Amino acid sequence: MTTPPSRRALVVRGGWDGHEPVQTTDHIAGRLETNGYELVISDDTAPYADAALMADIDLVVHCITGGEITADEMTGLTDAVAAGTGLAGWHGGITGSFPGNTTFMHLVGGVFAAHPAGPSTPDDNGPPSVFVRHRVTFTEAGHDHPATRGLEDFELVSENYWLLTDDYVDVLATTTQPTRPDTPWHRPVTSPAVWVRHWGEGRIFVATPGHDLATVTRPEVTQLIERGLAWASR
Repeated sequence: MTTPPSRRALVVRGGWDGHEPVQTTDHIAGRLETNGYELVISDDTAPYADAALMADIDLVVHCITGGEITADEMTGLTDAVAAGTGLAGWHGGITGSFPGNTTFMHLVGGVFAAHPAGPSTPDDNGPPSVFVRHRVTFTEAGHDHPATRGLEDFELVSENYWLLTDDYVDVLATTTQPTRPDTPWHRPVTSPAVWVRHWGEGRIFVATPGHDLATVTRPEVTQLIERGLAWASR
């Protein structure tokens, strides 16, 4: 019996340390290894410009908040996804990458705009926290999609992302920013929390939960990310 070839995943991580890119990707990388992936791990974006490497990658796990990317690296990533390499990520590691890079925004389909703070209380000694209780609610499409089918709504006390997205995302889950007397918006605002999109021959998966290791290791978040990576992979 012929042994099936292993799949290869490229984990690219870096940027703002507050999102714990090394710790969170190490956790997810362990899950990928358990599922039979051979891993390539990089602390910068240089592999994206290596056409031979990218042609052999089945899944890119992208986790960089902020940072910069060269034109050659950006082209390498977009060409690889269009040719069938999957792309996936979570939280600011994918929605907050390379500020102002419209090519990356176009590829991913959404960008972080804000994480509005919770309400102030009379005994606060500082600004309201951006860690707020919010609910991740799966949509009708999410209940039917292979990446999220069977998953249940869950609550987090973490950053709730307000996002700007395009019409080519298939939204599988949402969160809502409520309105209060101290907010400048006048009705609740619902943003995607999980979405997917097809790009050429490739698949893209994005989840906004995943601020830090404590969040990513929550069973429901680990399962969500793991399922999304499996769907996105070539």
